[in-house]
Parts: sequence; structure tokens; C-alpha cells
Amino acid sequence: MKRIFFALAFASVFWSCKTAGTANTSSKSQNETVAVTINLNEVKDDKVLVTVMSPKITVDEVTYSIPKIVPGTYSVDNYGKYIEDFKAFDSKGSMLAVRKTDDNTWSIKNAKSVSKVTYLVNDTFDTEKGGGFGNTDIFSPAGTNIDADKNFVLNMHGFVGYFQDKKDLPYNVTISHPATLWGATSMTDYDESTTNDLFKTARYAELVENPIMYAKPDYTTFTIDGMEILIGVYSPTGKVTAESITPEMKTMMTAQKNFLGKINATKKYSVLLYLSTMSETDAKGFGALEHPTATTVVLPEMMPKEELVKSMIDVVSHEFFHIVTPLSIHSKEIHDFDYNNPKMSEHLWMYEGVTEYFANLFQINQGLIDEDEFLSRIADKIAAANKMDDRMPFTKMSTNVLEEPYKAQYLNVYEKGALIGMCLDVIIRENSKGERGILDLMQKLSNEYGASKPFNDNELFAKITSLTYPEVGTFLEMYVAEPTPIPYDTYLAKVGITKTMTKAATNVFLKGQVPYITVDQKTKEIIVIPNMELNDFYKNLNLQGGDIIVAIDGKPYSVDNIYDMITTSQSWKENDAITVKIKRNGKEQTVKGKVKLPYEEKEGLHSTDATKNILKEAWLKA
Repeated sequence: MKRIFFALAFASVFWSCKTAGTANTSSKSQNETVAVTINLNEVKDDKVLVTVMSPKITVDEVTYSIPKIVPGTYSVDNYGKYIEDFKAFDSKGSMLAVRKTDDNTWSIKNAKSVSKVTYLVNDTFDTEKGGGFGNTDIFSPAGTNIDADKNFVLNMHGFVGYFQDKKDLPYNVTISHPATLWGATSMTDYDESTTNDLFKTARYAELVENPIMYAKPDYTTFTIDGMEILIGVYSPTGKVTAESITPEMKTMMTAQKNFLGKINATKKYSVLLYLSTMSETDAKGFGALEHPTATTVVLPEMMPKEELVKSMIDVVSHEFFHIVTPLSIHSKEIHDFDYNNPKMSEHLWMYEGVTEYFANLFQINQGLIDEDEFLSRIADKIAAANKMDDRMPFTKMSTNVLEEPYKAQYLNVYEKGALIGMCLDVIIRENSKGERGILDLMQKLSNEYGASKPFNDNELFAKITSLTYPEVGTFLEMYVAEPTPIPYDTYLAKVGITKTMTKAATNVFLKGQVPYITVDQKTKEIIVIPNMELNDFYKNLNLQGGDIIVAIDGKPYSVDNIYDMITTSQSWKENDAITVKIKRNGKEQTVKGKVKLPYEEKEGLHSTDATKNILKEAWLKA
């Protein structure tokens, strides 16, 4: 899972990712199949009907549950709260007694006679309010959307549940839908009609790992080294098409496959992109959620294409690397995940941290970014990690991530977690004289375990040490399992990298995530925030709090293209000529001058020891 920060004056900060083990396939007879039908043709009050035919029940009372949590989101979301009018019937159509025992579970009496259950599903996009990390919204890429005749986002854990002790039975899911809509997914449709789809999975966990997005057909396909890639897009206004972003996605995913080499965990992979209008009833949690053979992505449609592609590369590259871990390498807690009473694994440093490290390392390894950019990203991660609780043992945080104070430290999996991966990489490179790194370790772990063989949580460190060097085991015990801060300088020095202080230009409209501008939702005007200490950009042009920005260099701006204005400003250079049309006290005026950028002291990283160049090149380029 990966959340991204969408920096708008009126938008909140968002963020996430998700994973689970793959299914065990086994032969089951027809009467042991759970048959599900989902009707997307008849949407009433923004709800759809789901019918689940029961397998044979041999107990007097049985429960049916919708997930409380799905693996990888690391938050309690209670998807059962979006279920209404739950009913159970026997084979004659008579209703059976049902009692709701918690937000996500229904207990059915006389269960031996149950034939089916039915219920209505509300979508989650409608309920999102935003508000940033820590809010109670379901992260959009893990959520659901019901927009009759236009779009349906089916993360299956929001629509389909499981009967007690029946999660390992095969699921056959029939979905009826308008002929104008097509379902983008990595699953195979066994129904040839244009209005019905039939999907079959070996067990419930496999169904949950296969999202579907129904929309007007807009997709591309291509093949990379034997892997079939599907890019499916829903853009409400048609601004973005699958074809328009496919070249960049193909370049990125080709580089990822080249980087992974021997690791090839899946033959089909889908990227499902939903673009939000950011209206009151649309998605507001931006980022992506990974599955073994798919990634669901939610981003704002208003983003300029260049920024959209950058965000896609950021989040999709992270999610794609989850085919290594936890798809191919995961613990029993993930493989046999309990959706309603979960036990969390202690190895988020690997599932999320190493994945995030790979998402950055592959880009310099494959020539997509240069050394300065890569080291800048590492420096940013060190700065971000230092703002978190550096003495909280990572294994303890991972195990207790659903509870405070550990939950509040989850974001550190993308910062310190990635840096743990970096340090391990350097240690292995140093001990192998540059011949091997952490990717080699992950390949060995993948061969040792694989998708169908989970490891015991408390045995992983010993296994890693046996496959690498004693120094690796010492690092894991001291800096991952114990409350000891990592001396990043020590490990970076091994590859000739040291800290430097530099002045870096910052965005003229934002100080971190604090904006200098806001908007009037009624007039759509962009306003310089009053009563705020303004930076040098505003002072140099004599702009004041309360000024309305009408246009810059002849281009009009409003709330509709404010993000375009912010991203355009990132290309401004010191002393560039600039013309700003403003409205002050109701009167328009034009201000001409030069760009004066705000600066801040920033800790950076640079290569300063040429004697370590051979090891550094092996680290970054081998």
C-alpha cells in the first residue's frame, strides 16, 4: 500500500497499500462451492444487491462475516458497516432468524437449512471526508464505488464475505452489468456474454486479492518478459486515457522486470486507475493498494498529465514490487490471514520497507533517475524517519500496528523501513565485495519459500543470516528488533557517501504542507492567505494577504486548475521575469517583477570518498 500527498490549499493530506497470501488450489465438488451473484444493473439508493448461495452447513448456528480488516491496509475499517438488510433463507424461501453480533458478522439460526443470504452494499467513496492520516475514512484504493451506469470499483472484500470455517472453499462469482461497461481485472471471465461475467477462485483469499473496475472500456495491454500487463482507466471527463499513460507505464514496468531478473511471481498484472473528481461524494484518499496480480490506484483527475504520470510511477512501482514480498515471501500471519481477528506479522520492515527501497533503487539501477536524485530521496527518508519514534523497535511496532502508540508510527515503514533495506544492501555488498546485494537475498528467500510456503515470524532473522553474513544478523537484532537508532552515517560511509548542508529552493505556494494560498469555494478564486508571514516571493512582488490571484504570465487560474499552477511554479528559476494579475479590494491590477524563490537549509547526501567508488557503483548499478 502506498499513500501519496496531494498538496492543494484546500485538500487534505492522504496516504497506504495492501497484501495477502495467495490461494491454495484444490479440487472441490460442485456442492462445496460458494456461489455469489452481484447485480450491477439495478442500483437503488446507490446500493447493489448481493446474493450468496450457501455451501452445506452441518452446525445449528453459523456466522457470515464481511472483513473487519484486509491485510496490508494496517487499519481497522469494518467493511460490514456498509452492509444493509441482511437476510437468510432456506430452500423454500422462508426467512431464517438472523442476529447481528458485531459490525461485520451475522449469526444465522437453523443453519443446517440455510440456502442463501442476501444483502445490500453501500459504497465507501460517498462517505469520504478526507482529513489526512489518522482519519476514519476507508483508504480509497481499498474502498468501493457504486456509480450507476458509469463506474463500479469492486474491491471484493467490500461486497463478498465468508461463512464460518468455509473460507477455503472455491468461489464462483457471477456479476450482471450494463453492456456498456467492461470489467478490468486480472481474473478470467468464463461467461462470453456482454452483460454477465463469471469469475472463479480457489478460495476466499484469492477472490479478495482480485479487484474489478467496471467502466466504459478504456484499456491497453502489453507483454513484458512473459508477463501480460493490463492498464485500465476510468476518467469521468475523458481527460486521461489508458493509451495516453501506457508509454510511461511500459517503460517503468520494463525497467522493474529487468531489475528483478530471476524473480517472476506472476504471469498477469493489472493496473486499475480511478480518477476522482474530488467532489463531496467522490474519492479523496490518493495512492495505491497492491494485490498479487493487480494494483488499484486512485488519483485526482485534475492533475496535469506530467504530475499524474510521476505519481503513477511513484505508487505503481512500489505496489508492483510487492510481487516479491509479501507475495513470494511472507509469514503464516499473512498466508492464513484472519479478516476479523487478525494477528499481525512483525516484519513490516520487509513487506513495506524493502518494497519501498526497491521502488527507488530500481530507478537509478535502470537509469531512470541520476545519483543526485536517488541520494536526495535517501536524505529525505532519513529526515522523515528522524521525526518519528526512532527508539520504537520495528518488530514490536509491526506486531502491534493496529493499536496506539504503534499505529501512529506506521508511516515509518516507508521511511525507516526503506532505510533498513538500504543498510542491509550495503552490508551484503561490502561482505561480498560488491557481488551480491539485498535483491540476491530476496531471490534466495523466494526460492526457499514462495507463494505457497509461509515462514514462521520468529525464524526469519536466523534464515536471513544463514543466507548472508553474521553482520546482517547482528544488524537485524540490534536495529530492527531492539530500540537502537540506526547510525546511517556509518553505513553510507561504507559506499563513500557523507552528509552536506545545502540551501534548497522551496515551492512559493507551499511551506511543507502548509499553504500560502486558499480558495473561495463559491467564486473559485485563489486567495493569498491573510494575516500570515509571507515568503520572499510575495514580498518581492509586493503581494499582500487577501489578494486574489487572477492570472500568472497571462494564464488564468482558479480552483479548477490550481494544482496546475502549483506544479508550474516548481519550474520557475530565480530572477525569472513574471507577471501576476491580481484583484485587490475589488480592483484588478497587474504586477510585474522577478521571481524571488524562498530557500531553506537542507541536509543532503553526496559522494565524497572516491576510494569507495567501486563498491558504490556495485550498490547502485550492479
